[in-house]
Amino acid sequence: MYVTQTYDSGFFSSSSVKGVVYLVGAGPGDPELLTIKALKLIEKAEVIVFDRLVGKEILNLCNPDAEMIYVGKRCGKTSMKQETISQLLVDLALSGKNVVRLKGGDPFIFGRGGEEALLLAANNISYDVIPGITAALGCSASSLIPLTHRKLSRSVTFVTGHVVEGVLPAWAGLVECGQTLVFYMGLERADSIQNGLLSAGLSVCTPVAIVGKGCSPEQQVHTFELQQLIPMSQALVGLSPALIIVGEVVTLREQLMASLEEVATIGAA
Repeated sequence: MYVTQTYDSGFFSSSSVKGVVYLVGAGPGDPELLTIKALKLIEKAEVIVFDRLVGKEILNLCNPDAEMIYVGKRCGKTSMKQETISQLLVDLALSGKNVVRLKGGDPFIFGRGGEEALLLAANNISYDVIPGITAALGCSASSLIPLTHRKLSRSVTFVTGHVVEGVLPAWAGLVECGQTLVFYMGLERADSIQNGLLSAGLSVCTPVAIVGKGCSPEQQVHTFELQQLIPMSQALVGLSPALIIVGEVVTLREQLMASLEEVATIGAA
């Protein structure tokens, strides 16, 4: 079935020449954290172009008749280039297909969604962006680490680990703000992160958490001090996806977990 260039409440309708592309955030992995709009779209799509971080539980919710195209990337592995993926979306839409570009987290937070949207716009392809819960929000909530706190941190910055290797000149600015820092895909750049933050004056005792496989039954949370980041990353090599949270807010996890355990004990009494 072809689609028009109009979009009504997440449903595809009958068609004209060009298809429509929906840049959809799949969230941090838990299918219950999908938005209703995202769910409606993946149930109706003719073609679903999906990333490595979109789990099987979410893929099982997709239209069983949809064409599924995997375009996942992983550091050090051969994968489709972003330019090729963006052009694929254009070609599919020009062929009259309704397409869901399904991404882990949110399309516009380290998801390359902006690049894809720009190429779609340049080719006069109709598109829409459906936000998702980005990993920093999902993983911090599921691991009981508030990213902001009135007395500890009034701001938070998201940084992709892929840019810390010699091309992030603002370490001092990150440290001076006294804010929470969240590094996406940072485990393989842990040496650069630790050295950069310490060289900018951050204390060796600064609390750090690594959250692996967040928002899933396999979630792991490891808390320690900044001076231990390099050996911890070496011990956890292969853990993916993994998020690094740096800041005093990490200390709140222990308090919040203790309060939950106390409530559970009282409830069981």
